[in-house]
Amino acid sequence: MNKLLIVGTVAFDAIETPFGKTDKILGGAGTYIGLSASFFKLQSAIVSVVGEDFPQEYLDLLSDRGIDISGLEVVKGGKTFFWSGRYHNDLNSRDTLDTQLNVLADFNPVVPENFKDADVVMLGNLHPLIQTSVLDQLTAQPKLVVLDTMNFWMDCALDDLLQVIKRVDVITVNDEEARQLTGEYSLVKAAAQIHEMGPEYVVIKKGEHGALLFHDKKVFFAPALPLEEVFDPTGAGDTFAGGFTGYITQSENISFKNLKNAIIYGSNMASFCVEEFGTQRMERLQKEEVLQRLQQFKALTQFDISLGDDNEDEE
Repeated sequence: MNKLLIVGTVAFDAIETPFGKTDKILGGAGTYIGLSASFFKLQSAIVSVVGEDFPQEYLDLLSDRGIDISGLEVVKGGKTFFWSGRYHNDLNSRDTLDTQLNVLADFNPVVPENFKDADVVMLGNLHPLIQTSVLDQLTAQPKLVVLDTMNFWMDCALDDLLQVIKRVDVITVNDEEARQLTGEYSLVKAAAQIHEMGPEYVVIKKGEHGALLFHDKKVFFAPALPLEEVFDPTGAGDTFAGGFTGYITQSENISFKNLKNAIIYGSNMASFCVEEFGTQRMERLQKEEVLQRLQQFKALTQFDISLGDDNEDEE
């Protein structure tokens, strides 16, 4: 099986939405990506760091999903990265209440030996220097390197971010981040400018409004599945990234046509994540449910239309 190397936080979150609130629960970009990618036929490993306060049951959860955690450092006496946030009523915006870097502040990633030749690398949201360090440790050029980042790094580490952007094949950002990175309001112009920075493919996420894939003046749009309830959007973008890279790793096909499929798979996985707090829905998700919802996505987007003049005279 092909190998997927995941770099990202494994953390504690405390979340408040209009539907309720939690105490410390399992979170982190690496966690969401790993759980999402575990639904595909591949070998995966997470490179991250946690403190001694991180429960064994969470480590077992990752291992039981077939995720290699030999690159997940446990710092004795250390405390795990913690984030707390409150979502507004529309769930599209949130306020960060608390961020505690803890062991993440001094994190030096170490890629497991048997994943230094990974086929696909998913650089989850972290400091660009950590992402660069991981790329420097690889012994073979991956078939695909995917980068996720956010406006925080654009504000405080832009030069480092631009350096790592040069080295990736795909970048995933939301619409606000794409505009900040380029200064362009038009997402088409923003994508074109990001292409010039290095990435061959640009994925711009629009939350409940789907995602756009740009490549060489070609554009593909994947809608988000209309859901009766969105409970907690935390981790949805990372779950999307896990589905996206998981499908690519499994399929071994790096083409625009196949990346369109990967966008759908990513959107499909993200649609489950938002249904409950944190990772709860992803922890009990079954493959049968994933396949059933893929059929819903297909029905949502599939249609037949005549491109000729057969119906020209019809009203």
